[in-house]
Amino acid sequence: MIVYENVTKRYGDVTVVDGLNLNIDEGEFVVFIGPSGCGKTTSLKMVNRLIEMNEGNIIIDGENIKDVDAVELRRKIGYVIQQIGLFPNMTIEENIAVVPNLLKWSKEKSQRRVKELLEMVGMPYEENAKKYPNELSGGQQQRVGVLRALAAEPPIILMDEPFGALDPITRDNLQDELKSLQKKLKKTIVFVTHDMDEA
Repeated sequence: MIVYENVTKRYGDVTVVDGLNLNIDEGEFVVFIGPSGCGKTTSLKMVNRLIEMNEGNIIIDGENIKDVDAVELRRKIGYVIQQIGLFPNMTIEENIAVVPNLLKWSKEKSQRRVKELLEMVGMPYEENAKKYPNELSGGQQQRVGVLRALAAEPPIILMDEPFGALDPITRDNLQDELKSLQKKLKKTIVFVTHDMDEA
């Protein structure tokens, strides 16, 4: 599914990723763990080309990502970050449906998917779809961020310290939900954290 082949990334004279070789199988949940500055996030962001590598290749499903348009590549990969990144002027439904709308899904298909995802994390559609992000708790906002990454049914989800800004109880609950979603949906997930307990 994802293969790193001798991947190197340098910033000036500093090498942050040096000859990384790694195979991640379909449906696998892989955690990059280590202290700040060791190259975890850089290794993650090279998969969706938010950061370009200096040397080596990353192959997804037999295709070199260098040969794929970066925007098209990103539409096929879910991405969740610590800062949540919900659009404050859009409803929860509109936030979750961003990528399906870019992919020109029908309104009915998009709405079905949003409803299905909200129900999966115990947030009933009727109560939550028309709310705005500022009407939700931090944990609910992060759930919506995860759902947005899942909305267009990408085979790969990249998660960069997604629960780092949350309180310990909410973080534990979301970690359990993520494990449950992973079992149900069989997505390939690459997860970055500096927290041994979270890993």
